[in-house]
Amino acid sequence: MMDNYNLKKPLISVIIPTYNRPDYLKQAIASAVKQTYQNIEILISDNCSTTNTQAIVESFDDSRIRFWRQPTNVGMFANQMHAFQMARGKYVASLHDDDMWNEDFLEKLIPPLEENPDLILAFCDQYIIDANGVIDYAGTEGNTRSYKRDQLAQGVHQNLVKIGLVDKSIPTAAGCVIRNDFVDWDSIPPEVGGMWDIYLTYMCSISGHGTYYYPERLTRYRAHEQTDTMLSGSRDAQIKIRKAQNEIFCYKRFMEDSRLKEFKSYFKQKWLEANTTLAIGLMRTQQIAEARPYLWRVINEQKFNLRTITALTISFTPQRLANQLLGGEKQLS
Repeated sequence: MMDNYNLKKPLISVIIPTYNRPDYLKQAIASAVKQTYQNIEILISDNCSTTNTQAIVESFDDSRIRFWRQPTNVGMFANQMHAFQMARGKYVASLHDDDMWNEDFLEKLIPPLEENPDLILAFCDQYIIDANGVIDYAGTEGNTRSYKRDQLAQGVHQNLVKIGLVDKSIPTAAGCVIRNDFVDWDSIPPEVGGMWDIYLTYMCSISGHGTYYYPERLTRYRAHEQTDTMLSGSRDAQIKIRKAQNEIFCYKRFMEDSRLKEFKSYFKQKWLEANTTLAIGLMRTQQIAEARPYLWRVINEQKFNLRTITALTISFTPQRLANQLLGGEKQLS
C-alpha cells in the first residue's frame, strides 16, 4: 500500500476555524505544520477575533498556510463552512482550534483512502486532554468506550449509519479525513448550527460509501470550560437552547429519511429529548409560555416521561419557586 501511496501524495486541506483562542490556536497550528505528511494546505478562518490571530499565523512563516479573517462575526457554523469551501485538496480534515493532532495523523489515515477509492472517510481514536494539554487517561478510556470505538475492528466498515449516527464513533469535527469531492458543502443547512459535524456524518452515511477505522489514538481532544460539549451540560440556558434547536432540526431530518428507517425509533427518542431540553432552556430564561408546547409535544408522542412531566409541572408553579426547582433539579439538566 505504502509503495503506491508514496509515488504521488495528494493535497490535503487542513481546516482550522478559530475565535479568540490564541494560545490554543498556536498549538493546533503547530500540530498541523509538524505533520509527517507534508503535502498540505492549512486553511485558518478567523471569526473576527478580538485577539491578533494574524500575528500568530505569520509567526509560523509557512507558505502552506492560508489565512482568512471574517470582517464581522458570522457565527461558528458560517465560519466553519467558509473554511471547508476554501479547500482545494483531494481530502479535507477539520481541526478545532483547541485540539491537536499527533504528527502521524495524516500519514496513517490517507493511505487507506488512496488504496480504496470507494471510501468516503477514515477516522481514528482520540486522547482526551485537559486545559493544560495533559492527557486524562481515565477520561480517554471512558471516551473510547462511550463511543464504542473499543468494539470496532481496524479496517473497512460499511454501516456508517450505525457507527456514525447511533454510536457516534466517528469524530467528524477533529478526528477524521474526508474525501472532498464526495461532499456538497453548500448543501449543509445553517439550521444544523453546532451539530454540523453530526449532519456531515449523516451526509457521509447516506452516500453509499464506506469508512476505514484506524484504532490508534492519533488526535487530542481538549475538554475545558469553553468546549461546546462542556457548555451544553452547564447552566448556560442560551447554550442549551441553541444546541437543542440544532438537535431538533437534525433528528427530525434523520427520522424522516426512509434510508435510515432501521433506526427511526432511536432518532425519534433523541428528537423528543431535544424538545424537552429546549423547553427547559426556555423556562430558565422566563419563557414559560413558549416552553410548554414543546413539553406537550413530547407527552403526546411519548405518553410518559418523568423529566418532561416534571418540567411541565414546574412550568405551572409560581415563578420564584420554579426558578429554585429549575436550579436544583438534577434530572432536568
